[in-house]
Amino acid sequence: MLKIRFFSTQNVTMRKYAFATVVSVILFVAAGAITAWVTWRDILHQVSSPYSGITSDSVLIRIQPGTSTSEIAARLVEADVVSSEWLFRFALWRSGRDRELQAGEYLFDVPLSPLDVVEKIADGRVNLRRLTFPEGLTLAEMATIFETEGFGLSGSFIKASQQVGLISDLDPDAIDLEGYLFPETYALPRDTTANALVRAMIEQFRGVFDERLRTRSRDRKLSIRQVVTLASIIEKETGKSSERSLVSAVFNNRLRIGMPLQSDPTVIYALEVAGIYDGNLTRENLQYDSPYNTYRYRDIPPGPIASPGGAALRASLEPADASYLYFVSRNDGTHAFSNTLREHNRNVREFQIEYFRR
Repeated sequence: MLKIRFFSTQNVTMRKYAFATVVSVILFVAAGAITAWVTWRDILHQVSSPYSGITSDSVLIRIQPGTSTSEIAARLVEADVVSSEWLFRFALWRSGRDRELQAGEYLFDVPLSPLDVVEKIADGRVNLRRLTFPEGLTLAEMATIFETEGFGLSGSFIKASQQVGLISDLDPDAIDLEGYLFPETYALPRDTTANALVRAMIEQFRGVFDERLRTRSRDRKLSIRQVVTLASIIEKETGKSSERSLVSAVFNNRLRIGMPLQSDPTVIYALEVAGIYDGNLTRENLQYDSPYNTYRYRDIPPGPIASPGGAALRASLEPADASYLYFVSRNDGTHAFSNTLREHNRNVREFQIEYFRR
């Protein structure tokens, strides 16, 4: 029997409407997804691309301990390091280092992406300032440089240099750190304390005065204090590298035969410690009664008179193979060396008396 089905036009219309609705929803969702994907891609591009908002050569931003994330973001935006606070926060969330931001002074001198900015602060890559201590400075002179360069008061450096416990294993007789603060150029954060700097300088000294030099000092039957003291005198006597071992030979030869070192810098140091040095060394000064006066007292003085560099430390233990007992300045940065007093007097007459007469 033939069966005939009749379709209602109303049902057909409803189905077409439902289909159109579904298609519309799909298109709407797809459009939203595409828009969201484009937006997300754009955001990811912004947080990973350098932002060239910095108009000056460099920007310094100082983050104090306890500064909130919102405050950091605001400072970065104000300095044109990042384009918006929201983008910095997004980069912070994206990096997962929101709890790792570190205090300090940060230098921004090239365009960075927000992610790179986050990494720099989270890694603590603070701006470092160079602080140079030339060879041959006393503690007081180093303290002046510390203050002049804006790291703190000279008094705080002097106080920090009294921490003899830092070298008690090397020099149990030390009354301060004179001679042990290694002269060097140090790269330091702006907020470096005197205590932190002194510890770094002591560590540098330990690295230079290594086991080889310590063994050498034992072989020569000299304490580390005696070696550093002798090196400090060598450092003050000559700034010419080729002469250090020769000056060391003179002093070692004199010590061997019991002859006074007769070094002017030791007398000057004694006068400075007493606060009576006026910049001119006189014959009367050479009679000043102090264990540091090597005209009056034989042997090595009781302690260093300055901070010697590595070359002077090595020279004190490795004198040149020479029999010299005397040397005098040629007034050009070099010295004339001699074996006998007669030769020395002739050199004094030529390079001192006649020189100044001319």
